[in-house]
Amino acid sequence: MPKPGNYLLIAAMDVEPGKEDLLNEVYDTEHIPEIMKIPGVVSVSRMEKVPLILGIGGEVKEIPTGDKPKFTAIYEIESPEILKSKEWGEAVEYGRWPEQVRPYTANRQFTLQRVTG
Repeated sequence: MPKPGNYLLIAAMDVEPGKEDLLNEVYDTEHIPEIMKIPGVVSVSRMEKVPLILGIGGEVKEIPTGDKPKFTAIYEIESPEILKSKEWGEAVEYGRWPEQVRPYTANRQFTLQRVTG
C-alpha cells in the first residue's frame, strides 16, 4: 500500500527574461496555495538551478547542466490519479498562470517518479 507522498511530480521550465519575478509571485501566492487544497497533495517545493561544483574522482569539477531548465517545482502526491482529477485541472488553470505566465515559459519538462525507499 503506497504511503502518503509516495510519488513526486517534477515540473521544470525556463521563463523569459523580465518575467521571473512574476513567475515567482504567481507560484507563491496563487499556484501553490491552490494546488495544496487538493486532497492527496502532500507538499510543493520550488527550486532554482545554480552552478554545480563538487568533488568527484579525486578532483573538484564543475558539472555542466546543459539545457536543464532554471526553475523546478516538486509536487509530493499520494497517487498519480490526483494528476487526472477535476481539482487538479482547475487548480493548474487558476489565476494569472494560464494567461500571464505560461505563454512566457519554455523548455518545459515533466517527470513522475515513484518513491522506492
